[in-house]
Amino acid sequence: MWCKIRSVLAEFWEFSDFLITGPLKKLPNHLAITEGSDVIGIWIPPIPELIKDELEIWANISRVTSIRIPGYWQYKKRPTVDVVAFPVPGEKIVYSLHGGAYVTFSAHRSDPTAVIGRSLLHHVDSVHGVFSCEYRLSSGEGMEAQNSFPAALIDALAGYVYLVKTVKVDPSDIIVEGDSAGGNLALALTKYLVDHQDSDLVPAPPGALILLSAWADLSPQVASPNSSWLNNANTDYITMDSLTNSVNSFLGPQGLDAASTNPIISPGSRDPAMKIDFRGFPRTFIAAGGAEVFYDMICSLKEKMISDLDEGDGVHPGDGKVRWHCSPDASHDWVAFSHDDSERLDTLKAIAAWVAET
Repeated sequence: MWCKIRSVLAEFWEFSDFLITGPLKKLPNHLAITEGSDVIGIWIPPIPELIKDELEIWANISRVTSIRIPGYWQYKKRPTVDVVAFPVPGEKIVYSLHGGAYVTFSAHRSDPTAVIGRSLLHHVDSVHGVFSCEYRLSSGEGMEAQNSFPAALIDALAGYVYLVKTVKVDPSDIIVEGDSAGGNLALALTKYLVDHQDSDLVPAPPGALILLSAWADLSPQVASPNSSWLNNANTDYITMDSLTNSVNSFLGPQGLDAASTNPIISPGSRDPAMKIDFRGFPRTFIAAGGAEVFYDMICSLKEKMISDLDEGDGVHPGDGKVRWHCSPDASHDWVAFSHDDSERLDTLKAIAAWVAET
């Protein structure tokens, strides 16, 4: 038993160091497709025609445009040749958006967060493939920041358009999944799709949304008494200090106030002035670890979504759409760890059962 505990702790702190200090070797990035064993990479075309309205305003402030980026596929059953295997109707595609505080990690199958996609392929019978886009990572800060908001949102939108228009996946068969910062991005993408259904260029929203340890509030945090930031400080590896540079890089020229006022950036904010409407969202699975510092903000997100969508499985017309899953002793992003402990397996089984209900 001690060997298992020690190995889990070792991975836990390795994951923490990776997030806080960055990788020891160069990661795959948006500039090139990184080849490798069992790697199926493609180029996602840019979508300049969709950069309009508020997205265009944000993009101009941050001086970002839509560019070609890599995307990577993983399959339950690998195709006989290295090409995209087109799904048949009813087969689910997971559109996976990786975590890493918007400043690290990758969509590549060698990345630590790719464990999530492989686990969903293994546990969810109807999932045919997992697609991940290599969205641009933020760096620097202020006016000198590179690839700040909304670069990642533009890239995630391009990946979604690729799935619908190039691969011909029916939006109802797409499950958008995001962990940590990827959960934040999954929410932003879905909100954009829901809010722009008056445009013939914008695809329909996905059939389902899975949020794992979602970074739901990027506004300044306070470790107040009885808050998860204080209560879970000794059971999680995320700290306020470790996120400060990430937030500065991600917001860039938008400024820190954007995290307190923009619902696309902080949908789980408890600020009374922050208003967000989740009506039109698909059925959503929200998972939180009871021992993670993000627990309170994820609960706030859950409450907001249930207020608009009601709690339920979202299978039949009129059903509530929000399913809540809490792993009481889990720390941040526990589903991304490779060890099959009981809480990780229980979460994956709960997701599999939830997907199977449709």
